[in-house]
Amino acid sequence: MANIISDETMEYVGILAKLELSEEEKEQAKKDMETMLDYIDQLNELDTTGVEPMSHVFPVHNVFREDVVTNGDDSENMLKNAPAKKDGAFMVPKTVE
Repeated sequence: MANIISDETMEYVGILAKLELSEEEKEQAKKDMETMLDYIDQLNELDTTGVEPMSHVFPVHNVFREDVVTNGDDSENMLKNAPAKKDGAFMVPKTVE
């Protein structure tokens, strides 16, 4: 199948990509886009029945550990080091008036 890209489409793509292309560059880009679309058409012709969809070629598993709280609420011990405290929180000097 021959995919034909119009000059208007190339202008639109150039605007979207914020590219300023010369006429030679536009023609080359048009040929490249047509080649890419032809290749995609070739891929669409493949028989994929029985092929399971995948998001990655290698099996990817979650490698992160479970988020388990180990120290719990230790605010009393943390506030022991505070120079000033108020209502169970650190008290700091006012920075904005």
